[in-house]
Amino acid sequence: MKEKILVVDDEKSIADLIAYAFTREGYSVETAYNGEEALNTIKNFNPHIVIIDVMMPKMNGFEVCRKLDNRENLGIVMLTAKNDIVDKVLGLELGADDYITKPFDIREVIARVKSLLRRLNKNTNESEDTHIQIKDLKVMLKQRKVLIKEKELEFTPKEFDLLVLLLSNLDRVYTRDELLDLIWGMEYIGGTRTVDIHIQRLRKKLDKPYENIIQTVYRVGYKAIGEIYEG
Repeated sequence: MKEKILVVDDEKSIADLIAYAFTREGYSVETAYNGEEALNTIKNFNPHIVIIDVMMPKMNGFEVCRKLDNRENLGIVMLTAKNDIVDKVLGLELGADDYITKPFDIREVIARVKSLLRRLNKNTNESEDTHIQIKDLKVMLKQRKVLIKEKELEFTPKEFDLLVLLLSNLDRVYTRDELLDLIWGMEYIGGTRTVDIHIQRLRKKLDKPYENIIQTVYRVGYKAIGEIYEG
């Protein structure tokens, strides 16, 4: 089955250029030219990757990310004319996996998307164990689901991959640079702040007392533990 890519940009010439490039690479591609159209297309097309411009009429890229009901197995690459760290941080907090600033080289966009697809596919297929469980927290690896007391939690692909890495190696301390390399890839230019943002989001979604599974190691990085502290 061809991997599916949705390109969203209100500048039709840009959307069509990106779509043409990925079609030539052998992907199944759809386009949308505003945020509302993007949400409808995501629902019907069920893409693996969404490449979306931030600044659009009707509904911008940030708003589209907020309205996505199910981010499981969906990678998001944001495009923007701004090179503002605030925009990048906001995009990452809303679940973007990568961020590319206009003007861009189409070869870079293709390379970034291919890298993201490889990481998503690798993390889906390489696990032999079916799940990880700590008390009522259950992580189903092949289904890429996280449940607490059988209630499913919503995680982005990067959040899920980060959680699995930490829980698969309990008490192993990872530096921020190691996590950035293992989860985002060496080419990623978002910086170690990206790791901190995702850790914060993981803890918030796990909520008490499971947020305490992920611990900060002062001046080093992070680790996961296999015990639950109710205090």
